Amino acid sequence: METKIFDQEKINDAVELLAAGELVAFPTETVYGLGALATNETAVKNVYAAKGRPSDNPLIVTVSDEKMMAKYAREIPERAQKLIKHFWPGPLTILLFVKPGSLPSAVTGGLETVAFRCPDDKLTHELIAKLGEPIVGPSANTSTKPSPTTAQHVYHDLNGKIAGIIDGGPTKVGLESTIIDLSVKTPVVLRPGEITPEELSQVLGEKVLINSGKVAEKGVPKAPGMKYRHYAPSAPVIVVDHSEDFLQIDFNDTIGVMAVEDILAKIKLPEENKFNLGNSLQEADHNLFGGLRYFDDKPQIKQIFVQGFSGSESSLAYMNRLDKAAAGHHYMTK
Repeated sequence: METKIFDQEKINDAVELLAAGELVAFPTETVYGLGALATNETAVKNVYAAKGRPSDNPLIVTVSDEKMMAKYAREIPERAQKLIKHFWPGPLTILLFVKPGSLPSAVTGGLETVAFRCPDDKLTHELIAKLGEPIVGPSANTSTKPSPTTAQHVYHDLNGKIAGIIDGGPTKVGLESTIIDLSVKTPVVLRPGEITPEELSQVLGEKVLINSGKVAEKGVPKAPGMKYRHYAPSAPVIVVDHSEDFLQIDFNDTIGVMAVEDILAKIKLPEENKFNLGNSLQEADHNLFGGLRYFDDKPQIKQIFVQGFSGSESSLAYMNRLDKAAAGHHYMTK
């Protein structure tokens, strides 16, 4: 299969492919998603096959607006309406009860709930609006690998496995959306993202919990990113929690480092062994996946040390992704 690259002028070609049951990757403000018609069970199953994704890992349903979501959600409660009014379109995914029989079990993982997202991207809005139906939207990468933030990342992983990629340029946020579960009595953030629990709580006027539990081996996760290893490059990743600890590491040419500019300047390594995360947490959010992919293309790199951030809700999303990439491994001082 030849994977085609589409620009804005070729959006109708992408619509035709999706309508025919093909897979097309699309841009969002967070990461690139892998699109398939959400009501087409065969197409949805092909998403799992293309990514190598476990079949019990439910998919996010990407819609153009609340009106489209209403066709598939059993109801849209008042607190969901508050969040939609404040954060949509944007990097927030809302988990609600699904209308029975409206979506294939391949989308929901056989659960009574489904996650809905309305991304803040003009091309994707146009794509879904022209299609007239929602699409699934997991990250457009090989399962367990870092999520793609450019069309080139998607092409690297899925060339020959999907019909097309809509090139919308680099993503703005760089980390996947916040997922909030509104199917329970007290709202719970299942996956942290740019929108923090505190921001959600302020809009809702009620407490918002943060999920910290693990899904049992045979259990079905309610949302992506809760059960399986994610975001990992080939080389082992180690989190460095304290910036001063970088000076304790015995560096050599097989080690890669991802950190902010000031820290990198103090480390004696070839420039190709360094990846600049920027000068702030927000820039690090945007650059994290790009850095992991940068070193994934360097077979001489056998370990990657990555700067950790902690101490505030704004760092939850970054540390969630980094901890998964590192499988929980943190640098311990000697």
